[in-house]
Amino acid sequence: MRSKQFLTKHWSNILIVAIIALLFIPQTGMPIKVFFNKLIAFSPSKISVEKQETLEDYQWTLKTIAGNETNLASSKGKVALINLWATWCPPCVAEMPSLQNLYNEYGDQVDFYFVSSESSEKLKKFMAHKGYDFPVYVHSYKAPGMLEASSIPTTYVLSKSGKIVIDKTGAANWDSTRVKNLLDELLKE
Repeated sequence: MRSKQFLTKHWSNILIVAIIALLFIPQTGMPIKVFFNKLIAFSPSKISVEKQETLEDYQWTLKTIAGNETNLASSKGKVALINLWATWCPPCVAEMPSLQNLYNEYGDQVDFYFVSSESSEKLKKFMAHKGYDFPVYVHSYKAPGMLEASSIPTTYVLSKSGKIVIDKTGAANWDSTRVKNLLDELLKE
């Protein structure tokens, strides 16, 4: 009878301790963290026009996960989305489905760069496991100053004129009407 009273009285504390314990186990911790990040991911906001900065230096050599070299400079004069991420980062993983959906809809009109510092092998395995097909790059050189980030995920949306119109750190819902309307507006410039 005492154990039943104890459980009845302290069930919420026991539940909290159990959830915290599950967060520290890799097999359960990552999915729980991803789930909570999805819950708090909202559509990113456009930077007000007077606060937008212009990217002048597009020189950034990247390698595809297949090993081919490319340069961000090929996107000068185009709308581009640059996402800095990692496979071990719960907020990064949480926003990936919405980014894949955005890529599916705008991949032929917007230049997408999903940039990581992880090995090509690890990234290929992650992409295959999740079924993603957006373009993934490994950076071997430092990003242009305006695109450096101290935390991930960080995502930038650039206009054709090089204006940074979105600078979002943390998980976001990229498959939103707000983002799609912004991309449509930028593509018409």
